[in-house]
Amino acid sequence: MNSDVLRLCHSLVLHIIDQLRFPVHSISLTVGSNKFLVFIAVFLLLQLCFMRTYLFIIICLAFFSCTENKNTSNSISVADYFAPQDSGVQTAGVKMIPITTPVGTFKVWTKTIGNNPRIKVLLLHGGPAFTHEYMECFESFFPQQGFEMIEYDQLGSYYSDQPTDSSLWTTDRFVDEVEQVRKELGLNKDNFYLLGNSWGGLLAMEYALKYQQNLKGLIVCNMMASIPEYEKYNLKLRDQMRKSLVDSLMAYENKGAYEDSTYQTLVYNEFYKQHLCRLADWPDPLNRAFKHLNQTIYVMMQGPSEFKTGGRLLNWDISKRLPEITVPTLMVGAKYDTMDPDYMNWMSKQVKQGRYLYCPEGSHLAMWDDQKHFYPGIINFIHDVDAGNNISSSK
Repeated sequence: MNSDVLRLCHSLVLHIIDQLRFPVHSISLTVGSNKFLVFIAVFLLLQLCFMRTYLFIIICLAFFSCTENKNTSNSISVADYFAPQDSGVQTAGVKMIPITTPVGTFKVWTKTIGNNPRIKVLLLHGGPAFTHEYMECFESFFPQQGFEMIEYDQLGSYYSDQPTDSSLWTTDRFVDEVEQVRKELGLNKDNFYLLGNSWGGLLAMEYALKYQQNLKGLIVCNMMASIPEYEKYNLKLRDQMRKSLVDSLMAYENKGAYEDSTYQTLVYNEFYKQHLCRLADWPDPLNRAFKHLNQTIYVMMQGPSEFKTGGRLLNWDISKRLPEITVPTLMVGAKYDTMDPDYMNWMSKQVKQGRYLYCPEGSHLAMWDDQKHFYPGIINFIHDVDAGNNISSSK
């Protein structure tokens, strides 16, 4: 074969490779992939049929052009994803954001991972007053999809300021805090996805009811729209326990001995290990979140434990307001959750554009104990919203 033609072919192939921008979540031109095999086949045909060189070059260019265009809507290059967002001292994405409240200005901790102008996911942790730490598992899944993700400790949580004025610990005040965080981070209706777990799911729904014009998508993980209904399901879970255990728990509760080490051990072994996180060994991020819990705020708003509700949230119920939520919404339930999965499914049918994700092996923290269902479902939802696909489940 003419050496000049061969060199030309090689040059064109290298030029094609150089022009490709591989997405973070799909570097697909690898040995063993279909695209690689097609590429090699085209190249060999170029060598064997040098008289038709230009025809095959056009085919090759068209092939890769179509592939790249297909991924444009939900992909971003590695370089752009990890590019510094400012020229100052690099802080690994950590930013302390000032929050204005009726009793003063305080700072909350945030950490942004990656950069994607189309998809930015703000994570709302549970509690109230747990930490972002137990949601660090998202770092194993969202960056490889090219999703920008923001971890965030709400006011009063371990990495943020912890003022002691009890007037701060209301749902409305937390909603306004999330809005201030959104503004500071530059999130908007074209890219802002809000994902909350447990109390974070409650907060996400309340935020949507007030500020959904700023949202592109809403994800509510493991949180019913009614604390009274949650209490009813909690009693149902209690009834499934052996009577001697329930009697022992009630004896401590009747005395208000929620901090007693025996009571705490019973709740952990018999309830948390069954319905909060079913992994045999709890992961370090989850243990750190429990270690850093602000007990004062948690008890004031939630009650003494996940097993015994109370506090300022005792009568919270927005179930009748769910139809007011019009943005694409994913409700996530799990078989062993402290939240009724059937109720979560019902919630997905009350919002205007709802989808339900069921985790058959998961509990309240399905993000840990049912990752094979939890993350693909959430990732597919975000991709569908980004692509403008219909996301509604059958009503």
